[in-house]
Amino acid sequence: MSIAMSQQSAMDGAVRHLVTHYNPKGNRVGWLMMSSILVEAWDLYSIAFVLVFIRDQYHPDPLLLGLAAAGTQGGALVGALLGGWLSDKIGRRIMFLSTMIMFIVLALLQAFVTSVGWLVVVRFLLGVPLGSDISNGYTYIMESMPKGKREVMGNRWQFMFAVGEVATLAVIAVFIAANLDHEMIWRVTLGLGAVPALVILLMRHDLPETAVWLIRHGRFREAKATARKMYNDDLDMLPNEDIVVPKPRPSAFLADIRKDPIRWRATLYGWIACFCQGSEFSTFAFYLPVLFVMVGVSSLLGIDLVTMALYCVAAVAGWVGPLLTPKIGQRGISIAGFAIVLVSLIVAAGALYTGATIILPFAAAAMLWGHYWDASNCMTIPTVVAKPEYRGTASGFAYMFVKLPSFLAIFLFPSLFAAVGQATATLLVAIFPLIGLLSAIFILPEIYGYEHD
Repeated sequence: MSIAMSQQSAMDGAVRHLVTHYNPKGNRVGWLMMSSILVEAWDLYSIAFVLVFIRDQYHPDPLLLGLAAAGTQGGALVGALLGGWLSDKIGRRIMFLSTMIMFIVLALLQAFVTSVGWLVVVRFLLGVPLGSDISNGYTYIMESMPKGKREVMGNRWQFMFAVGEVATLAVIAVFIAANLDHEMIWRVTLGLGAVPALVILLMRHDLPETAVWLIRHGRFREAKATARKMYNDDLDMLPNEDIVVPKPRPSAFLADIRKDPIRWRATLYGWIACFCQGSEFSTFAFYLPVLFVMVGVSSLLGIDLVTMALYCVAAVAGWVGPLLTPKIGQRGISIAGFAIVLVSLIVAAGALYTGATIILPFAAAAMLWGHYWDASNCMTIPTVVAKPEYRGTASGFAYMFVKLPSFLAIFLFPSLFAAVGQATATLLVAIFPLIGLLSAIFILPEIYGYEHD
């Protein structure tokens, strides 16, 4: 018993030492993990704009078309849970390499489908590595950067989303301006997602397994070698021999987080915020191009350019939010973000009711600003408070709450549009930022700089 306690104490001390002091290469690792967001943003937003071309070519029913748009989200729901668990079981490095390889192959397959039905199948499979990579990337960030800095890096995922969306829209604008065939536009656009995935794979290839994961699995010799390579630290508190560490059950993290009220409230808020931000974006923001066409704001190219301008605003918000987090905390950025979205959606609904469509782009810009704040930390919070042995599972479980509403909203929101109209549908969406705002005020404790005992 005393030997086991001594080993556990050494493991805890080594993990605390790494999290507190390192690392000098953490920013590089963090940005490499964040870069995978570009891939998801490309896939998510490109399909939103080229759906009109796919519809005109194949004439599917609305539900099948909605399923083509939402297929990636459904696959990501599976990938988040499966990938998070596998990240804890077999390691972070294996997972981030395998997911990028899968995405490259499946992204290319999108360009060669012969029907909307096959597009649905491919996009569902494509979502599996996407969901897995996000949950795995967050565990890598939390185990490769010191407290304080890791929260800021984790909150930058929305900035990366905006960059990916702007890049996608810029490419599509070039294709439209060049008068390319519409079939060529949608096939090339979807297939191009493989390019950033290949670049990311090559850049990540030499990254080692995280020292924290190796420690928690008793692989002390590899952990010491990794720490020596990355931090020039031999981790002298660890013995030079490996030990056998019992593997925790994936479901055990639920019982574990309930033991600490701070961790439990933070995790509960993370799940709620993930669901609310996923719902508000995948209804109103995801269908902005469609909404602009329906209310007659501009031409097809004009819609693309207006939407790109909106996401340039979103990119600024996504960059500013993490920089403010050390000053106003995770709780402050959440409250501000959900409040801005709530007011913006009410204004947008009013513009649609009254026919004052000139207001809509400004309300959309404000909504996106708020969204890129309230969504910034919903993955960071539950991942950072989880213990290392459950971190992948906890991250994947949280991401499930992003992908479930995203799948349902993208799949079903067009039907809601048709049933109650754009204005009422937009007003109904406001329930999500309201729930998020109340949760940030009454549930979320301040956990910026959190560290396990």
